[in-house]
Order: sequence, then C-alpha cells, then structure tokens
Amino acid sequence: MHTSPHIVSDVMTRSVAAVGRGATFKDIVRTLQDRRVSALPVVDGGNKVVGVVSEADLLPKEEFRDSDPDRHTQLRRLSDLAKAGSVTAGELMTSPALTIRADATLALAAREMARARVKRLPVVDATGHLEGIVSRADLLKVFLRDDEDVAEEIRREVVSYLFPSPESAVLVEVRDGVVTLGGRVRDTSLVPVAARLVRAVEGVVDVEFALDGPNRTAG
Repeated sequence: MHTSPHIVSDVMTRSVAAVGRGATFKDIVRTLQDRRVSALPVVDGGNKVVGVVSEADLLPKEEFRDSDPDRHTQLRRLSDLAKAGSVTAGELMTSPALTIRADATLALAAREMARARVKRLPVVDATGHLEGIVSRADLLKVFLRDDEDVAEEIRREVVSYLFPSPESAVLVEVRDGVVTLGGRVRDTSLVPVAARLVRAVEGVVDVEFALDGPNRTAG
C-alpha cells in the first residue's frame, strides 16, 4: 500500500547541481540557467555544504555596474556592494548555508523556508555532506496524492482509533483533498481532536464534518 510522504527524503531531488568555492561568476550564471534553478549549494572538496549562492547574490553586480552609490547607500548596503565586486562562489555565497536533514518532517522544511524566505534547502547528512535538495514545489507534491489513498489513511490512522465501531459509524469521503467525515459518533468531544489529526495527514486540503452524537432513547 502507498504510504504518505512524511519526511524530506520522500520528496527531495537527489540529483542536485552544486558548485565549488572557486566557481566563477559566469560558471554560476551558466549553471543556474542550464539547470533552471535560482540557487545552488556551494560545496568544498569533500562535498560538504559551505554556503548557497543565489540569483539575489549575483544581481548587485548588475545593479551597481555603472553607478557610484552615495555614502548613505554604501553604509546601508555594504554586503551588496561587496558582492558587486566579487567573482567567485566563495565570495558571493551566503554562509553558513541554511540546510535540512533528510529525515526532517515536511512541516519543518516548510517552516524553515517560510522563516528564511527561501525557495529551496540543501539536504545534508549528519556531517553536512550534500544529499539532495528540497524545494517549495517538492513540498506541494503531497497535495497530488490520490483521494482514496488519503481516505484510507484517515480510516486506518484516525477513525479506527477515535471512533471504533460498533459504538460509532463514521464514513470518510475525500474529494480534491477536502475530507468529509459523516455519520454518528459516541463521543462528540473527540471531534476537535479528529480535526487536528485529519489535517495532519499529508495531502489534506481541508476538513468538513457532518457528525451526529449517539441516538438517545426515551427512558
């Protein structure tokens, strides 16, 4: 049975372009263009990630190419001015690199990208050696998961534990990633718990409930 992709190694790209510290400005631009990416890991001779060089690191050379910035600009943008005069990856790169481990959760990868406002993260092993790269697009792949696959995981991992039969009878339907739980449950106080657990299933876009409490018979 297909299992939900939960960690970075499930979605990362393993064949990743990288450059060495000595890569020239033109080499970097050419590699970015050839691989159709916006950033590259910079590695040392042992394939250990030492930084990342991005399009943003290269643009100051064009921005300041024919300008003479005033003193205020010089003080405010010392880093960009330094990069404008740089010619190798080692001089241009952002270091230390923000990286992530292959066994990190997809949620953690998403939070790290959002916090740092980056589009991709180099994936490294315990010693910092490059294993791959994970991008925003890779993290979104979980939403392409088959609806019935999502439904089966919810039945198995959530419903069977929170609402076991015969006391409860819960139907799970998924359409375009939107989950609907319908039927009757013995304990409605567990519905908020179910909502949190269902939303944690990879590929779930939203959750809707049509659950009733147990039948009450007259005494």
